[in-house]
Amino acid sequence: MTRLELQQVKLNRIVERPFGRVAVILEGRDTAGKTGTIRELTHYLPISKYSISLSTKPSEWDMDNWLPSWNNKMPSDNQIVFYDRSWYSRAMVQKQNGWCTDDQYEDFMAKVLEWEDAQPVQFIKMWLSISEEEQRGRIGDRIDSPLKSWKYSPNDALALSKYDTMTLLKERVHTTLGQWHNIDYNDKAEGRLALMTKLVDILSRA
Repeated sequence: MTRLELQQVKLNRIVERPFGRVAVILEGRDTAGKTGTIRELTHYLPISKYSISLSTKPSEWDMDNWLPSWNNKMPSDNQIVFYDRSWYSRAMVQKQNGWCTDDQYEDFMAKVLEWEDAQPVQFIKMWLSISEEEQRGRIGDRIDSPLKSWKYSPNDALALSKYDTMTLLKERVHTTLGQWHNIDYNDKAEGRLALMTKLVDILSRA
């Protein structure tokens, strides 16, 4: 078995027993590898033990009621929900691209931890970290690949132009809003192994 599969076995054994409600938040720059990582994490999991929350364009109501809009996306008992981006989009992607107002951003920063504390959920927050050079290369691969070109959007080019802005926003989140685990994803295979190992370690100690 590969090292990743050995960690998957450990994860499968964890979910065989009662483990509560777990929210695994995957945040990172565009092309960091969030979707592919969730595909790996869930590949062998019993389907009743997990759900996936995908990043979609929020409605006008969602934007005006940001945290409440996530209430019905929390995990059920003995379920892991993997978030391919999460409510933290407000503090990073939305703020970076001007999709939320300054008041909406500051309101989120002031209230999110209290909102999380009110949820009967264990939150595990992961940041998939890639360098500016690596992001540029992956965006180029998206454009050139007939298998990945559907992923490319103008937001990818915008993300590159605002790399430093995202760094500042991410650092504010990581230093003020709970414990975040920074995972090096310049090498996706090693990144997935490191993330899976970290996840198994955290859940083993819960």
